[in-house]
Amino acid sequence: MDILVIGGTRFFGIHLVNELLSAGHKVTIATRGKASDPFGDKVTRLILDRTDRETIKTAIYWKKFDVVYDNLAYCSNDVRNVLDFAKCERYILMSTTSVYDKHLETKEGEFNPIDETLVWCERDEFPYNESKRHTECALFKHYKKMPSMAIRFPFVIGEDDYTKRLYFYVEHAIKQIPMYIDNLGCRMGFIRSDEAGKFMAYFADKDFTGYINGSSDGVISIKEILDYVETKTGKVAILAADGDQTPYNGEHEYSINTNKAKNLGFEFTTLQDWIYELVDKYIELAKD
Repeated sequence: MDILVIGGTRFFGIHLVNELLSAGHKVTIATRGKASDPFGDKVTRLILDRTDRETIKTAIYWKKFDVVYDNLAYCSNDVRNVLDFAKCERYILMSTTSVYDKHLETKEGEFNPIDETLVWCERDEFPYNESKRHTECALFKHYKKMPSMAIRFPFVIGEDDYTKRLYFYVEHAIKQIPMYIDNLGCRMGFIRSDEAGKFMAYFADKDFTGYINGSSDGVISIKEILDYVETKTGKVAILAADGDQTPYNGEHEYSINTNKAKNLGFEFTTLQDWIYELVDKYIELAKD
C-alpha cells in the first residue's frame, strides 16, 4: 500500500513508520524538512508546514495515497487543511482519550463526535481536550463520506518521550526538588510509544472505520512509581504545596477499555510488565 504519514519523524510516529515499512508498505512522510529522521532512502519525503494550508495543498494535491495517517491534527482546521486536498482511500487520525470525561473502564461510546456541534477552529482557540473533540467532529461529521478512523490514546510514554512528563517525577525525586502533586494515588492508563506505533500500523490494511481506544492493560499511580524510586534509590520524593507543578496534575483516576481493539485481534502489553524497566532507565538518566 502507498501510505502518507504526517508526523512521522519523532516519538511514536517513528515507530509507526518502521512498522509500516516492515509490513512492506511504501511510505511517504510529510515533514517541514527541519528535523532529521532515521529512515534514509526507505521513505519518500514531502515538505510542508502542517499549519499552512497552502503548503499542504502544494505538497499533496497531485498525489494519491491508499492511507493517510495524521499524527498532527490538533484542531478542526487541521483536518480540513488535509482532507480538502488529499486523495486517499482512508484517513487515520491520531486522537486522544482526553476527549472523554475519563473514569475506570472508559469506553468508546462515551464520546460520539457526531453529537457535537461542528466548530472550525485553530489550535490555540480551545483547551487541548476540547480542540480534539472539534477535530473528531470535523472528521466524522463534515467528511463523513471519507472512510476514516480515530485512534484514542491515553498518555504515551517511553524512552523517546520528548515531553518527559513521567521523567519529570523521577528526576524531581532523585534530585530532591520539591513538587506539588494533586492526584498522588490516582491510577491512570498509559501506552508505550512503540506499542502505539504498532497499534496504528495494525489498521493500515483493515476496513475498520469509527473510533477506537488503544492502551496497555492495567493502571498505575504516581505514588506507586515514586515508591518504587524510593525502594531503588533511597530517595524520598519531596512533596510540597509550593513545589513545582507536576505534568499529570488535574487527571482523575481512570482506565481505558480496549475490548473493541482486542475483538479485532490486537493484543496489548501489560503495563506492569514494562513500566518499572522504563522507570529504571529514567532513574539512571536522572543520576547523570
